[in-house]
Amino acid sequence: MVIETADPHVRHVSPQMSKIIEQMQKGYYNFLPSETWQPNVNLYENEESYMVCVDLAGVDKDKIDLELIDQRLILKGSRPVPPCPCKEEGHEPQRMKVHLMEIDHGSFAREVELPLDVKKEQIHARYTDGMLWIELPKK
Repeated sequence: MVIETADPHVRHVSPQMSKIIEQMQKGYYNFLPSETWQPNVNLYENEESYMVCVDLAGVDKDKIDLELIDQRLILKGSRPVPPCPCKEEGHEPQRMKVHLMEIDHGSFAREVELPLDVKKEQIHARYTDGMLWIELPKK
């Protein structure tokens, strides 16, 4: 979605507004559990390697699949709905009415195109504090 406006000062706000509107549309009423969501990714580079950081808060390490196909790093998995820590131990959880649901859950997938100078046989991944760090050493 692109927001058009005649005011040139407002045009700079357009990309941010589009992102906000898109996030609002992902609310409870428009969420389809069968949809696959994409986790956010940061990409860094130093002299020796590239580093990919993937935000996977709440995902069990065993539910993350990482695959290398040609020049693509393919990440797949699943994240459950975050459980409420407010339930009492030994009691059934209380029913709750959902007013807003912005945290993505269910199946996810993300592909990252790899640069040609990556040593594919030396790729290393580490999962810490909900962040998956993938190190891609350079040739």
